[in-house]
Amino acid sequence: MSFEDRLTQMGLELPLPPKPVATYVPAVQAGELLFLSGVLPFRDGKLTLAGKLGQDLTVEQGYEESRVALLNALAIVRSHLGTLDRVKQVVRLVGHVASADGFVQQPAVINGASDLLVKLFGEAGRHARVAVGAVQLPLNAPVELELILQVSS
Repeated sequence: MSFEDRLTQMGLELPLPPKPVATYVPAVQAGELLFLSGVLPFRDGKLTLAGKLGQDLTVEQGYEESRVALLNALAIVRSHLGTLDRVKQVVRLVGHVASADGFVQQPAVINGASDLLVKLFGEAGRHARVAVGAVQLPLNAPVELELILQVSS
């Protein structure tokens, strides 16, 4: 089954790719590697939630925000490649989590993105990962994701 078919089977629809909020491009391809810029949890051009984990938001809310940000990242991938079926391997996911002092559950928050990558891409979705806390993220976003993917030509 193709990744595009699996996405449909999962009942997921990708949004329009978010527009950059500063001077950068959403994705850059170098050979077989596709590098995505930081992606925030936008829906219809607005953050779905704002604030810090452990202060304003729960781990469960952060998990969902991580999924929303990943759907935006996948929209960028599809826009750049024309189809998700050109993804050969998710190489690396970096997740930044806006964290209140003492919050240490960043990995549980970024699991929202990791779990979805594995459900969608199977073994090709298993990836190296970093999940770190940040004092503040752009626009008061709770999470920001970066992806590196290996793609077919």
